[in-house]
Amino acid sequence: MELVKLTIDGFEVEVPKGTTVLEAARKIGIEIPTLCYLKDVNKFGACRVCVVEVGPRLLASCTLEAENGMVVKTNTQKVREARKAVVELILSNHKRECTTCIRSENCELQKVSKELNIRDLRFEGEKTHEDIDSASASVVRDPEKCILCGRCIATCSEVQTVYAINFARRGFKTKVSPAFNKSLADTVCINCGQCIMACPVGALYEKENIKEVWKAISNPEKFVVVQTAPAVRVALGEEFGMPIGTRVTGKMVAALRRLGFDKVFDTDFGADVTIMEEGTELLNRLNKGERLPLMTSCCPGWVKFVEHYYPEMTENLSTCKSPSEMEGALIKTYFAEKMGIDPKNIVTVSIMPCVGKKFEGQREELSHNGLQDVDYVLTTRELAQMIKEAGIDFVNLPDEEFDNPFGESTGAGVIFGATGGVTEAALRTIYEIVTGKELENIEITAVRGVEGIKEAEIELNGKVVKAAIAHGLANARRVLEMVKSGEKHYDFIEVMACPGGCVTGGGQPIVDAKTREKVDVRVERAKAIYEEDRHLQIRKSHKNPYVIRLYEEFLGEPNSHKSHELLHTHYVKREKY
Repeated sequence: MELVKLTIDGFEVEVPKGTTVLEAARKIGIEIPTLCYLKDVNKFGACRVCVVEVGPRLLASCTLEAENGMVVKTNTQKVREARKAVVELILSNHKRECTTCIRSENCELQKVSKELNIRDLRFEGEKTHEDIDSASASVVRDPEKCILCGRCIATCSEVQTVYAINFARRGFKTKVSPAFNKSLADTVCINCGQCIMACPVGALYEKENIKEVWKAISNPEKFVVVQTAPAVRVALGEEFGMPIGTRVTGKMVAALRRLGFDKVFDTDFGADVTIMEEGTELLNRLNKGERLPLMTSCCPGWVKFVEHYYPEMTENLSTCKSPSEMEGALIKTYFAEKMGIDPKNIVTVSIMPCVGKKFEGQREELSHNGLQDVDYVLTTRELAQMIKEAGIDFVNLPDEEFDNPFGESTGAGVIFGATGGVTEAALRTIYEIVTGKELENIEITAVRGVEGIKEAEIELNGKVVKAAIAHGLANARRVLEMVKSGEKHYDFIEVMACPGGCVTGGGQPIVDAKTREKVDVRVERAKAIYEEDRHLQIRKSHKNPYVIRLYEEFLGEPNSHKSHELLHTHYVKREKY
């Protein structure tokens, strides 16, 4: 590896050729402020907040490559004044409503302004005037808060290959927008929310449903049931100052009870049911040799991506509803029947790491007898907000257990939260059902990790079943193109739209750009997911006693007529334009 030597603020530093000055400075503990820079996603020197002095010039350090003999100054009066002027100019055209902004105290522009000691604005003039776009079921855009950093565009195009937004117009009128000034609701947006995670300010945020949920809880005629996804329990604590990847399952359950929910269920139970249904579906397709590869349908962003970009492959998607939708359907049928409650009086609330679930919850295909399976979806962030509103001391809550019949889950259910988890959970069950043998090593490490595309094989009575696992839709696109071209053959494909899987979904706590450089959030939260799996007594979906009882008392068997009526769905072929 070729190395180069340069001097930064009097300190000599040696770095690999191709390293930027920004990266070199941070290597020796010199912090240069940034706004548009996002490691591995976006660096094109748009904001100029990261300028440094090299000779007589001020250059953007995020795009400036280190060279031998280069002398860099990061803390001269010229640099400080330039940075202040840049940030003041950004603020002069910014909707400054910090105390009521959804990103208050977690805003990178706010943080940089404070670090640069900006107290007065020298520049005031015309401001951008654009309407808020709130037509999407999942994502709200507020263009008047946009700082044109381009991080959302890079994420949507490079990481997800969705291309729903881009820069439009020129000069002062430049803005980030869908084509033809459409609403996000009328585009190929797949509602993954990764643009929200990339945004440094409050220009993008989730469509909030907190008021509706509070109203339902306060209505004495409604029986309000909540369920929580596996990835929520390894991220919620971060909203209360706990380290990234802290497991807070018991505290989360306790908090939900104190908020006033009538029953607190675990979506992991729905994940166990999904394995029973999807595993049986896979075996049926393998036996018939049709509609292969079977592609997972747990992730609503991935499903909508297929509907837009690969409509000819919608038949390959599993007909299974997602775990939360399955559980919602069972709450309004099986549970309602057992409790003697009119389903019309039950309100189902899902706590999800995903803003795409908000769109999913409104799909007509995910309803039964005129009732949506899930009435409201709250993100991890929204749940944290409700807990704070209620004055609950989350960190010091005692651990409590989920309610049954949908509170008992297995390790297979919880690992749905990480990329590769659905495949691992499915293989744990399918192997034992087909071979009749106990799977000794149930931790299938080949499908774990953050590599973009992973492959795994398992032998079932002499037949080798090949699986592919992808996370991030750029990787999913690569897999589908290889399948279509005949370059690769798979029997099973698992895709999660968000890089790392649900643990870094668009509804999870937002981690700022600097922290993302130092900590791989995907890895830390996934570690907690697998730790949760190891601590559970039962780790295979088909051994969940409440799942067994569900089939005995209500569904009959996996893929039965009743199962298809309640737990399976169909898809819509959508236009790209």
